Amino acid sequence: MNNRYISVCKEEVGKRLDVFLMEKCTDFSRSRIQGLIKQGRVKISGKKVKANYRVKDGDKILMEVPPPEDININPEDIPLDILYEDVDIIIINKPAGMVVHPAAGHYSGTLVNALLFHCKDLSGIGGKLRPGIVHRLDKDTSGILVAAKNDIAHLSLSGQLKERTIKREYYALVHGRISENYGTIDAPIGRHPRERKKMAVTEGKVRKAVTHFEVLERFSKHAFLKLILETGRTHQIRVHLSYIGHPVLGDNVYGPRKNKLDISHQALHAGVLGFIHPRKGEYMEFSAPLSESFKEIIILLDNNIFP
Repeated sequence: MNNRYISVCKEEVGKRLDVFLMEKCTDFSRSRIQGLIKQGRVKISGKKVKANYRVKDGDKILMEVPPPEDININPEDIPLDILYEDVDIIIINKPAGMVVHPAAGHYSGTLVNALLFHCKDLSGIGGKLRPGIVHRLDKDTSGILVAAKNDIAHLSLSGQLKERTIKREYYALVHGRISENYGTIDAPIGRHPRERKKMAVTEGKVRKAVTHFEVLERFSKHAFLKLILETGRTHQIRVHLSYIGHPVLGDNVYGPRKNKLDISHQALHAGVLGFIHPRKGEYMEFSAPLSESFKEIIILLDNNIFP
């Protein structure tokens, strides 16, 4: 059992218990927290409480979090577009629509399932559900990512991510014509205050997030951008572009609710990845071309066919 002990300070008095815990435990959704409360796994002074309990100054809250279910992740013979591979790393061009690692509702058909079949020596640092995974791409984002085949490589790459020395270059098609040729979006990102599965530019418990962009081409109602990540927050590019009023085409989470565009995935592609090789100590850079479906969207925009 993974127990969490949380105290209430004066500034937090009067908040609903579920809201208070949601703010304190940002890695949990509101429904997950409410489920734990209903199961009697949230207690104050040893007594079970309800979700609408108003927290008091000095309350000592115990939240009992049961261990995750023992899930077997099986190797699967799924074709991979391998751009480079050696004894330490493997570089993949991930197609849009592929989930990177197993999670609720996706325990097969993921990149991890495919890597387990292809590689017999993935790093174990990412845990049972994320072996070898150093960073991730959203399901509907295509492009390049690196996986580590041993723990030394994993630690090296994770350290470079933390130090922000890894080069990550993306390409996106967005709604609207951005007037500036270049720009920087410096806006902190945290969990959405109401929709816990979403991220947002917000206040409170946030992390610094910086995205640089360059307009490569303008269409009548859209633009083609190159984006460089200075930081790497969850959904960062999608959240930042939506924040400035230019959401990614096909993004049904952060873009327009009513989307007339008949696209099977969001038009976001991880095109370039550069880092110091964990063993060789040399800078290496890899690129993944735009998918054919992405190119087809550009052709439609070029011919002003899109609404």
